[in-house]
Amino acid sequence: MNNKKNVLRDLALKITAGAVLVGASGVASADQFGVQVAGGLGDRHVKKLDLGFVWDPDLNWWQIGDWHFSLIGEAHVAWWHTNEGNVHDNIGEVGVTPIIRFIKESGPIRPYAELGAGIRLLSSPRISSTFTLGTAFQFADMAGVGMQFGNRQQYQAGYRFQHISNGGIKEPNPGINFHQLYLQYNF
Repeated sequence: MNNKKNVLRDLALKITAGAVLVGASGVASADQFGVQVAGGLGDRHVKKLDLGFVWDPDLNWWQIGDWHFSLIGEAHVAWWHTNEGNVHDNIGEVGVTPIIRFIKESGPIRPYAELGAGIRLLSSPRISSTFTLGTAFQFADMAGVGMQFGNRQQYQAGYRFQHISNGGIKEPNPGINFHQLYLQYNF
């Protein structure tokens, strides 16, 4: 009977140790999260301040030499300001964007190019009495370049061109373009 208890105890210890090792390896390769701050200038003298929350689920594919593609998810909260706005000087923006990034696999500085398309919701589509985006619901396309660096690759800096429009859901649909610089810290 004691022998059977010892076997069960040893088996339970091995299962527990295995579960701890599997769990620890999962934490070691856990998803990476980051915080991003961006500032930009847009059409019609609109200035934009953007706070992004970034999720990198470590989905990589299509290795080409020392480069690969990866999928990144971002959620944004932004504030637009214009001195032209005789209707709204300040507009709020929230949204999400999945991004495909082509990034260098290794090295102290890892350059990348990226493309993304997401959705945005504005607190008001009307910027002035002569300029409106038609709807509060908008699509946000972007293209950019940047680099990842740091001893843990925890920093990123880049440039993005972003176009926001309602995709023809409602007229008028002039859209608005932004040129943004951003800094990011990955945890």
